[in-house]
Amino acid sequence: MARSDGSLELAYTTKAVACRAARPAVSVGFGTVHVVGAGLAGLSASVELAARGCRVQLYEASLHAGGRCRSYLDAELGCHLDNGNHLLLSGNRAALGYLARIGGIGTLENHKLAAFAFIDAQTGERWILRPNRGALPWWILSPKRRVPGTRAADYLAVLALRTAEPSATVTELIDPRSRLFRRLWEPLVVAALNTGADTASAKLFWRILHETLGRGAAACRPMIPREGLSETFVDPALAWLRTRGTVIRFGSRLRASRFDADRVATLVFDNHSVELAPADRLILAVPPLVASRLIPSIRVPDLHSPIVNAHFRCSSGAEAAPFIGVVGGTAQWIFRKSEVLSVTVSAANDIVDRPAGELRKLLWRDVALAYHLPSEPIPPGRIVKERRATFLASPAQLLRRPPTKTKWSNLLLAGDYVDTGLPATIEGAIASGVAAAKQAIEPAPVSRRSDRPPAVGDAQSAELEAERVL
Repeated sequence: MARSDGSLELAYTTKAVACRAARPAVSVGFGTVHVVGAGLAGLSASVELAARGCRVQLYEASLHAGGRCRSYLDAELGCHLDNGNHLLLSGNRAALGYLARIGGIGTLENHKLAAFAFIDAQTGERWILRPNRGALPWWILSPKRRVPGTRAADYLAVLALRTAEPSATVTELIDPRSRLFRRLWEPLVVAALNTGADTASAKLFWRILHETLGRGAAACRPMIPREGLSETFVDPALAWLRTRGTVIRFGSRLRASRFDADRVATLVFDNHSVELAPADRLILAVPPLVASRLIPSIRVPDLHSPIVNAHFRCSSGAEAAPFIGVVGGTAQWIFRKSEVLSVTVSAANDIVDRPAGELRKLLWRDVALAYHLPSEPIPPGRIVKERRATFLASPAQLLRRPPTKTKWSNLLLAGDYVDTGLPATIEGAIASGVAAAKQAIEPAPVSRRSDRPPAVGDAQSAELEAERVL
């Protein structure tokens, strides 16, 4: 019987991971899988492969793993910061399966209730959105559970997304003038897709709603890293991989790939090259712009959307809400951590070019209002700008998402930009890595050798720009 805290799903996930790990190892004749990129997609691919008995070599251009999902010490603020803010939900099956396997589940604050606090920065009104257990959304019948000023019938309009055409955007199917749109649908679209509702794909947004609110409270319980992103997603994975013999090479930037007929033959790094044996596989888990420079003729999303994060060194008290959604302000979501209040603004085109000092004032005003703190003085803070944080989740850009498999017999792609049917989130990145790993161990067709000279694609660094300024 399921307990009232919804823990059945997590227990099932852990059990399923244990069963998968007990599967027979891949046959001895299988080659090495080379994984390039140690972000979450590359880490999850490596973990899935190692769990299945594969030989794995993992390469990372920088000196740390995690990509955009990591923590670091900010010497000037004197505390650890997450590169960005990420909220897991209990329905994120791929992410929770990954954490269960590497032993990271215990690093999460597992909230027993599906409750989401909001404040309207223009009116000061506060409310808590509380979905009920089960897929039937009777919570919309309760004024205490739904968005204030809305009726139960208002929520039915979102069902239009269910049959959305691939070319439709959210605001083509949901009235952007409604209170429910402003106070719920728009914040969810922007947070999940990092794209404005007038541009965002209606089909992709429906997928998110179906996997979260559509499954009830059991899929919507917030799960937040207790310490930091690295301590939850990265450090346990690296330790787990090392105990299983995975070779991890930091400071190894892939500069070019050489091809022979229908396969990748050579990986050219800064200081060495790696010849791929006939039975080897390659999983390319790098940002889309890097992938497009390394792989001839591959099509990837080429429009991106920025995110602005702010971190303020201050405390709000342990009794305060762990996170608050802000409507009608500059901030969108505020996360309470032990020493820091962190702000996220997604689809931040309107503010990404503003000076850091101006952003600190604008964002602190919303933080102070949300957490009942004085507006002056503004505490020490850090502004982090990711100008190409994710691909733009528009219908046109979704058509540019490549599949996991490529036309080269030994090459697969992983990353949140790959066509998983999910947006560019932690869940999407991890799911893409798992998919690539599973396809990598499928038998590959016999490669046809060619006397043609190899094509070389040179890839200079195209990492996401992160501008950090006080």
